[in-house]
Amino acid sequence: MLRWLQNVLRLGFKELASLSSDVVMMALIAYVFTFAVYTESTAMRTDVNNALVAVVDADQSALSARIKDALQPPFFQPPREIDRSEVDRLLDKGYFTFILEIPPKLEADLIANQGPSIQINVDATAVSQAAVGTAYIQQIIARETAAFLKAEGAGSVIPIEPVVRAMFNQNLEAMRFSASMGVINNITILSIILVGAAVMRERERGTIEHLLVMPVRSSEIAVAKIWANALVVLLAAAFSLRVVVNTALGIPIVGSVELFLVGAAVYLFAVTSLGIMLATIANSMPQFSLLSIPVFVLMFLLSGSFAPFESMPPLLQDIMYISPSTHFVRFAQAVLFRGAGLDVAWMDLSIMALLGAAFLATALSRFRIMLARQT
Repeated sequence: MLRWLQNVLRLGFKELASLSSDVVMMALIAYVFTFAVYTESTAMRTDVNNALVAVVDADQSALSARIKDALQPPFFQPPREIDRSEVDRLLDKGYFTFILEIPPKLEADLIANQGPSIQINVDATAVSQAAVGTAYIQQIIARETAAFLKAEGAGSVIPIEPVVRAMFNQNLEAMRFSASMGVINNITILSIILVGAAVMRERERGTIEHLLVMPVRSSEIAVAKIWANALVVLLAAAFSLRVVVNTALGIPIVGSVELFLVGAAVYLFAVTSLGIMLATIANSMPQFSLLSIPVFVLMFLLSGSFAPFESMPPLLQDIMYISPSTHFVRFAQAVLFRGAGLDVAWMDLSIMALLGAAFLATALSRFRIMLARQT
């Protein structure tokens, strides 16, 4: 056993030396965990930010003024008043995302309890911003209307005043979610690419024959590639969380980074084993790349990192439980966003370890077959 560990350690150092000499791969690692995370978080905004809004104010009352004044940055640009005849033309040309039509005698009808209505015209080609922005405007109108009626001594018209508490992300900023999810998704990409490229590089350069004549086992070769490449990704992820997410983007990390890294190490064990398995199926780097694409797509789209896992059809949910990415995303969200401890996250951690053991067993079996064919 001691001999096995020594060989795994030495082969791992060889793998690290080989990776450090690969300028393109090192540049890819640096880019993915720094610039890519930063731009994905700041440029790809799914919440309402600096939206264009116009108002047709046919009332010109104190209430309509309150509503217009409440449409403020950073969610909305200062509203521009337009004429009713311009609404269709401006929407057709895409000049505004939201146009509010305030009817005549809005304030008087509201005080008289006549049930007036405000029309919100929305350019829904920007689907995400349109849906979220419409909800924002509705909340603004309801809030300002309630405040106006209370000031006028007619607060009894609205008997219920809802109070919304946003937990874990009080300002409802999408960047808090997308930054950490970017790091999590990049862990999946890089771990599979690195370990798969390591195997394919050995095969294409012919250096795997050199390993075969050495007194080492196939398990030692595979495990060395797993721990060496997983260590690089783990260190890059830790750097990205602390420097890019926490410092550069100014996003607070609620939970324990140390616990997250423990979970990431277990996940890397599982996903690098999967990468070894995929590399044994392909015969060249282009084949490995094409084989990895559908794996990436499934692990990204169906793991809960882009959309709520519970919103998927039950059959897909059952299938994705065998993917370590599903459990890692749930683990990471619990730890990083909600500050959960090991008493809450241990189940997903255990499942990732079990899946990793299954992938490793399959990968080692396939790896032995691949090496046998090389002889």
